[in-house]
Formats: sequence, structure tokens, C-alpha cells
Amino acid sequence: MSCLQFFGFEREPFSNAPDSRFYFENTQHTQAQLRIRHVIDSGGGLAVISGGIGSGKTTLARRILDTLAPEEYEASLLVMVHSGVTPDWILTRIAMQLGVKEPAADRMAVLKQLYDRLLEIHTEGRSAVVLIDEAQMLQTSALMEEFRGLLNLEIPGKKLLNLIFFGLPEIEECLRLDEPLAQRVVMRYHIHPLQEQETLGYIRHRLRIAGASYAMFGREAVEAIHKFSAGVPRLINTLGANCLFEAFLSNRRVIDTQTVVRVAGDFGLAREVDNDKQVDVEQHLGRIEELLGRLEQRRD
Repeated sequence: MSCLQFFGFEREPFSNAPDSRFYFENTQHTQAQLRIRHVIDSGGGLAVISGGIGSGKTTLARRILDTLAPEEYEASLLVMVHSGVTPDWILTRIAMQLGVKEPAADRMAVLKQLYDRLLEIHTEGRSAVVLIDEAQMLQTSALMEEFRGLLNLEIPGKKLLNLIFFGLPEIEECLRLDEPLAQRVVMRYHIHPLQEQETLGYIRHRLRIAGASYAMFGREAVEAIHKFSAGVPRLINTLGANCLFEAFLSNRRVIDTQTVVRVAGDFGLAREVDNDKQVDVEQHLGRIEELLGRLEQRRD
């Protein structure tokens, strides 16, 4: 019998792999979506969504992409997987994703193709949107200058292309490589970790979507997960998945606080769960950032 069968799940509840079925609508994501939609619909141009490692930026980006109806928007998501991309690569890739079928080899010709395509999208009554995930990888002034040039593709009263950057807080350093581009940011929003009540809702939501028939995480166990994870969704998933597996190995169907403490210890996050103890939040978040960074390197 597998762990999923033991708990009666239809699917893995705490996988960190992107899955729109598990999207959890919290207050911050709602506010971010409202702001992004306003930027797009008003033709604002450039918006920046930042957050720490594992805070849910990619999940939010994919959610926004899924909600942009094709009859109203020509939208695409471009993920920066490394920092070695060139301005020419960016230009060609964006042109292709927005519908330019055979981008020319010459840079100026590609710009003309892209401009014509953007005019076509505008004539259809739609808006062009490119979401850039892991935008902190854009680490050269040449890349920033390229995006500034793309924002210059406009008609009187409206920009033809909207760019939404999603990235770690270091994205601000990238923007400062081209001050004129930084000044064109019309909206900034930072995603913070979940509050305790949101963590409870997040865990219950994922268990429900996975097909759980009962609450296998008690309130105190959830409180412990929140403290150890500091409300970072990716780490909540990691702790939740490992707690379930430990309970499965012990033939227990309910996860208690001791299991959470033991699993957190395995990940170097162990500390006594004491409601009266004051925690250095910044220091703890720093440890979590370091841990998540190591997990990212291991995954790659």
C-alpha cells in the first residue's frame, strides 16, 4: 500500500510541481491579480511582482495566464531558466510567443514583425501581455534596455505590449541597471509569507483537492508547520508531504505536533515549539531562504 492509498488520496496533496487544481486564493494573490489586470487593461506597460523563494510567484503567474481569456488577450508566459540569455533571444522569443510565425534573422526586421503583430492584436480589440517569471535572472543592462525598447512599441495613448515581471526581490537591482526602465514601472507588489490562519486554509484546501475525507492535520500540528515554515508555501508543502510519509511509516492516520517537530529537525529548522517563545522572524526567514536555495540547486 502506498502513502496515497493509506490516506485515501486521489493525488499527491503537497507536491511542489505546478498544478492549477491546487491554486489557493489568498488575499495577497487576489490583490496582486487586481493590480495586474488594471495595468493590462489600462495599457500601463510594466509591472513588477516580487517575493521570496517559494512564496508562490510562479503559481500566481500561471494563474494569471489561465485567467486571461484568449478572446480578450494575447498572453504568454516566459520563464528565465538561466542568466545567459541575450537581448536577441528575448526579442525573438517574445515575437514567437505573441504569434510571429517566422521571426527574421535581422534584429530590426524582427522588431518590425513584432510591431505589426501587436498592431494586429490591437485591431482585434485585444491586449498583448507577456509574463516574465524568474525575472531576477535578467542581470545585464543590455537586457533591461531591450525591455525598455519593447515598451516603446506603442500608438498614441496606449502601449501595445504589457510586461509583468515576477521575481525575487533582487529584481529591483536588475531594474536599476537601466534607470529609464525602472522609472517606467507603473505597479509594484510584494508577496509576503502566509499568515497562520492562511496556512491553515492552505493546508485544508490542498487536502480537500487531493480527496481527503478527514482532517489529518490537527490545529496544533498546523500551527507548528506555520512556525517552522514561516508561512512560505513551498516549505509548507515540503513539511506537509514528509509529515504524511512519516505518519504512513508509523501506521498513524493523524499527524501530531511531535511529527512536525521531527520532520522540521530533519530539514534543519528544528526549534522548540513554544507559543510563548519570541522568534527572530528575519533570522528564521533567512534560514528558510538558505534551505530553499539548497533545495532548488538539488532539483536543478
